[in-house]
Amino acid sequence: QVQLVESGGGLVQAGGSLRLSCAASGIIFRDNVMGWYRQVPGKQRELVASITSDGSTNYADSVKGRFTISRDNAKNMVYLQMNSLKPEDTAVYYCKHSQYPYVYWGQGTQVTVSS
Repeated sequence: QVQLVESGGGLVQAGGSLRLSCAASGIIFRDNVMGWYRQVPGKQRELVASITSDGSTNYADSVKGRFTISRDNAKNMVYLQMNSLKPEDTAVYYCKHSQYPYVYWGQGTQVTVSS
């Protein structure tokens, strides 16, 4: 059974930091792409950052220079370090695993940034 479990969300003041974690189980944690997405009510889910098995990363323009995605293949973990948080970063953050042809999502974790 595939499971992606996010943790680390919460309430933080603008300018603060949070570190999200995603624990993956039931999957082969190689030759895949792991990603963090976020969604606010009434809007489409959007890519925040992604990382391939060999460590290549991709970021949304809105988070470049502030967020860092990383992974620990030995522990089947993916992380999102979020610094200099802004109120517009407030959203539910989801972990996504992509390994053709399969895609799996976590249940999400709420991040709220107060001004």
